[in-house]
Amino acid sequence: MTVPDKLARISGIPCFWASRAPDLVAIVDGEQRTTFGELWARIQKARAFFESRGAMPGDRVVIVGENCTALIVMLFSLSEIGAWPVVVNARLSERELSAICAHCEPRLVLFTHDVSPDALRHGERLGARITVADGIGAVLCSDADSNARPESGTTAREVAILIYTSGTTGQPKGVMVTHRGLLHFARVSAISRDLKPGDCAYAVLPMSHIFGIGTLLLATLYGGASLHLCARFDPGDVIEAIESGAISILQGVPTMFTRVVSYLRESGRTVGASKLRYLYTGGSLLDLTLKREVEARFGQPLHHGYGMTEYAGSLAVTRIERPRQDCSAGEIVEGAELRVLDENRNLVPRGTPGELWVRGPGVMRGYYRAPHATAEVLDPDGWLDTGDIGTIDADGALFIVGRSKDLIIRSGFNVYPVEVETVINSFDGVRQSAVVGRRTEDSNEEVIAFVEFEAGATADVDALNRHLAARLSPYKRPSRIIVIPEIPTTASGKLMRHILRAMAQDDHAVPSHRSSATPR
Repeated sequence: MTVPDKLARISGIPCFWASRAPDLVAIVDGEQRTTFGELWARIQKARAFFESRGAMPGDRVVIVGENCTALIVMLFSLSEIGAWPVVVNARLSERELSAICAHCEPRLVLFTHDVSPDALRHGERLGARITVADGIGAVLCSDADSNARPESGTTAREVAILIYTSGTTGQPKGVMVTHRGLLHFARVSAISRDLKPGDCAYAVLPMSHIFGIGTLLLATLYGGASLHLCARFDPGDVIEAIESGAISILQGVPTMFTRVVSYLRESGRTVGASKLRYLYTGGSLLDLTLKREVEARFGQPLHHGYGMTEYAGSLAVTRIERPRQDCSAGEIVEGAELRVLDENRNLVPRGTPGELWVRGPGVMRGYYRAPHATAEVLDPDGWLDTGDIGTIDADGALFIVGRSKDLIIRSGFNVYPVEVETVINSFDGVRQSAVVGRRTEDSNEEVIAFVEFEAGATADVDALNRHLAARLSPYKRPSRIIVIPEIPTTASGKLMRHILRAMAQDDHAVPSHRSSATPR
């Protein structure tokens, strides 16, 4: 039994399984188990609730929360209406959430306060009121904005969800992810993992992330498998879920696997008999040492892949039937075309590093309300500039070499230096700042901030840390703030980041102030 290829919307996935196998379990959320039949009934009730609040096709509806059944119900019910869910991680700061809402102008904003103290905090601050909605349950809900204007035409019909990523300008960018792209990836991903009824995937990565929405939610349900929902990551919970036989699929960013391995090492525990049959990591570069230790402890391959929000999931994955011994991101997925180009947009020979460009069904519709930013990465022929540097080996395997942009990937989440610098520079007494990434021993990246204060200003780093804590998510906050007399620049005033990266690597090169920020 397989899902039809020609679904129009992502909500067609639970609809199909509800009609063909309603008693299959779709979601395990703590003690609550929801079948596909029950899920679809809740989706229909939630649709009626949203329509009663004025939601219509092309409207944006912001959902502030953490992983829970209610969030999934809301996402699919909005898809049925043709509205655009904007799922926002509740751990964002007030500034970040306000910027997203100001940009997308939502009809409604909802908060899953029952499972998230951060969602409760945001909802209370914004004056949302507790509403008991059929199909959803109790949520904090804002009053409908009568001034919100729905999108129309082809764009309104094609877009499934807005996923916000921080832009290189320091402002959030809304990626218009399409139904076509997500449905295509869900099918390809389900096939590549051999997902089927009876499988259960551990789902802790937030649904505000393309990994969470594409690889975990949609691909899992596409295969008729179930989700084991978790709001927040805990390595002990992962091991318990494995040893109890609750899950057969474990997927996450490399940092998650690093923490699981550390937990096993420090506790002296081993992984006992389980139903676990598939391990996968993505969202960041994979370190060979981590890969080998994970495989040794779990007794099976750790698969890997490469993807991005702008392409609705993975462009490449390692095949389940032929796992690799290296850290390749695997083979190009069905439907995707990948080119490796030099700076003049000419193809480079196999094995030569170059800029990665992709074309295929997963390419985004564009950045919402940002035509110039869209034009910078998407050409008229549908080719998308990934911003990454990579090589394709003789056997067709993709290797990611580095990033052409200054993106920092911390715990699988994107951190753009300019956004952090903008907040640092708003602190009294700061002349300028520069943010770089530093690789850590656990294959993560930490955020390092170099700060130049104005002459005569007090370099109050503790106060600066408090300033950042109020304005940035934990994973975006610097792990170290390094105060230096003058930030190196070129004659034209451009930051010399390569010098700063070298300084950041040397713990003894400059005095530093370590932050209490914890990566998410």
